[in-house]
Amino acid sequence: MEIVKYPAREQWQQLTTRAISNQQEVIEKIRPVLAAVRKEKDQALRAYTSQFDGVNIKSFRVSEEEIRQGCLNVSSQLKGAINEAVRNIRKFHENQKHTVKKVETAPGVVCWQRSTAIEKVGLYIPGGSAPLFSTVLMLAIPASIAGCKEIVLCTPPDKQGNIHPAILFAAHLTGITSIFKVGGAQAIAAMAYGTETIPAVDKIFGPGNSFVTAAKQLVTLDGTAIDMPAGPSEVEVMADASANAGFVASDLLSQAEHGPDSQAILVTDSEKLIAEVQTQIAKQLELLPRAETTKKALEHSRLILLKDQQEMLDFTNLYAPEHLILSVRNYADVAEKINNAGSVFLGNYTPESAGDYASGTNHTLPTYGYARAYSGVNLDSFCKKITFQEISEEGLQKLGPVIEVMAEAEELEAHKMAVSMRLSTLNKQ
Repeated sequence: MEIVKYPAREQWQQLTTRAISNQQEVIEKIRPVLAAVRKEKDQALRAYTSQFDGVNIKSFRVSEEEIRQGCLNVSSQLKGAINEAVRNIRKFHENQKHTVKKVETAPGVVCWQRSTAIEKVGLYIPGGSAPLFSTVLMLAIPASIAGCKEIVLCTPPDKQGNIHPAILFAAHLTGITSIFKVGGAQAIAAMAYGTETIPAVDKIFGPGNSFVTAAKQLVTLDGTAIDMPAGPSEVEVMADASANAGFVASDLLSQAEHGPDSQAILVTDSEKLIAEVQTQIAKQLELLPRAETTKKALEHSRLILLKDQQEMLDFTNLYAPEHLILSVRNYADVAEKINNAGSVFLGNYTPESAGDYASGTNHTLPTYGYARAYSGVNLDSFCKKITFQEISEEGLQKLGPVIEVMAEAEELEAHKMAVSMRLSTLNKQ
C-alpha cells in the first residue's frame, strides 16, 4: 500500500482517485452488446453468455426444481444465518415507511404526497469471483416491502450453467421466482429492453464491475431508471491512536478481497498506527484464500497520515467513501460532522462486515465519490412519490390572482386563462 505523509491540501484531490477503468473504452466495448441484445434478444444473450461465461444456456429461466434443489444444498447453519439477517434487514427497512400527511398550504388549498411502489424492478446480483447472495437480501427485501409487483433477478451462471445454491435460497426466501441465468452488461440490456424470456423493467438495481456500471448508466438514456452508479467496493477507515491495528487491518482487507479494482484507505494522525497496521496486513494476508486478489487491490490503496482530526474529517468528506469506519475516541461527535459517505460504522466493535450482511442497513451503496450526491439503496429507492392537491372554490378565489400574475409574467397566457375562466364562472354564481 502507498504511504502518504502530511500531504498538502492541494494534493488531496489526487489522493481521492479510484482505480477506474478507462470509461470511454468501457463504453465503446459495451455499446455493441446493448445494441445486439436490444435487436436480437435471447439469441444475443446466448452468444454473449457463451463468450463471456463459457457456457451454453438452453433456458435462461431458473426452474422451480432448480430452486428446490439449490435450497437443499444450503447448509442448515447458513440457512440460519441468512434467516437472522433477513429479520434484521426487514426490520430496518420496514421502519422507513412513510405515512400520508395532508397540509393546508393556504385556506382551501390542500396538498399531500403518497408513496407508491415501482411496478417492475430488476435486480442484478454479481456472481463472478464470489456469489453475493447477501445482495439478494439487500435488494429483494425492500422491493417486497415497497410492494413492487414484479421482481426480476439476473445473475451469471457458473461453467456448468448453474446458479450458486445460496443465491437461489436467498431468492426463494424473499419471494423471488423470476430468476435468470445471465450476467454482465448483457443482463442489464435484457432487463432494460426486454427479450423473449426476460421482461423489461422500470428500474434496475445492483452492483457490478465497470462494464455493468457503464451499462446501467447507458440504458438510462433509453428510459430505464437505475439505483446509482455502484462500481467496485471501497472503504475508508478513519483512526487515531486508540484504534486496534489488527481490527483496522482486517477492515481494510475485507474490502480489498472483493476484487482487484477495490480500494481501501486508512486516514490517521498516528504514524505509529500506520506501522502497526502494515505489520497486521502482512500477517493477515497469509491467512486469506483470496490473497492474490487482495494484493492487487492493495496496490492502489493508501495509508494517509494527516496532522489532526480536523484534517481527517475534511479529507473524508472530500473522498466520500462508500463505507466509512470511525475508529476514533470521539466517534459519536465525529459522526455528526460526516456529510459524504454511503454508510458509517461507529467504534472499534462495528466492523464493516456487519453492514454487508446482517446488522440491517443496506449494503448497496454509492462508490467512486458518488456519495457526495447519492444515497444508498433504501425503501424509497423502490418507490416513487406522487403529489396531490385539491383546491376548493374559496381556495381558488384567494389563490387564483397570484397564479394569474405569475403566469402573465412568464408570458404563458393559457396558464393564466385556465385560472381566469374558473374565477369568472365562480364570480357569476
